[in-house]
Amino acid sequence: MVKLHFRREGEGEPLVILHGLYGSSDNWLGVSRKLSSKYTVWAVDLRNHGRSPHHPEHTYKAMRDDLAAFFETHRLEPAVLLGHSMGGKVAMYFAADYPQMVKKLIVADIAPRDYLELEEESQYFLHRNILLALQEIDLSQYTERARVEERLAEKIGDPRIIGFLMKNTARDLHTHRLKWRLNAPALYDHLEEIVAGVNPRWLDDRIPITSYPVVFIRGLNSPYITDHDIPVIRTIYPEARIVDIPDAGHWLHAEQPELFLQAVAECC
Repeated sequence: MVKLHFRREGEGEPLVILHGLYGSSDNWLGVSRKLSSKYTVWAVDLRNHGRSPHHPEHTYKAMRDDLAAFFETHRLEPAVLLGHSMGGKVAMYFAADYPQMVKKLIVADIAPRDYLELEEESQYFLHRNILLALQEIDLSQYTERARVEERLAEKIGDPRIIGFLMKNTARDLHTHRLKWRLNAPALYDHLEEIVAGVNPRWLDDRIPITSYPVVFIRGLNSPYITDHDIPVIRTIYPEARIVDIPDAGHWLHAEQPELFLQAVAECC
């Protein structure tokens, strides 16, 4: 079990935010502050991310257990649970096992299906190459972020991904050199499970799930929730709402923050 770092904003009923792979609570500051007018927002750093501890195990079961302990420690039940990407997978798994702790489930741009497609252009290989690059760059040898960006640019072509990864750097207070906040070796070792995500068979004995409202918010420019996924969603969550965000990809909360916040507000 890992004791999760968190940021807390506002007063009101609890709303817990779970970030995606390579993310952290920092990425959700803007959303958290907007939602804090109505909720007490708990933006969590999942294990091996942000300021939460590193651990060699990175499975959905382990993250579910971390979250259960977090809810119990802070007496959050029932809470609105909002998860994006990997965090959405954790949220679905957690809510299925602890329905009494969930007032409403909001899943941002991820579906309850297996994303593990072992093809050269697949998400698995994209993340494999990213995690290999992070492990090949020894940040303890650097004091300037610009030099790290140059090294990442040699290995990863997408400037947007590089910018996102650079948010995972921190400065050691004693040596003044840089370090990674995320635990790249653990993420690499568990990459197949991370990418695969929610196996519908995990939910077989709970289907149909109707004990809490469920909303899926998808970016219409994103491949993560397609029209082909909707029948699967309806099989597991027959009363689920699907909300579309136009002109948004996978990072829909960053690309269209006002529309995303509007969707969350309408859901709640």
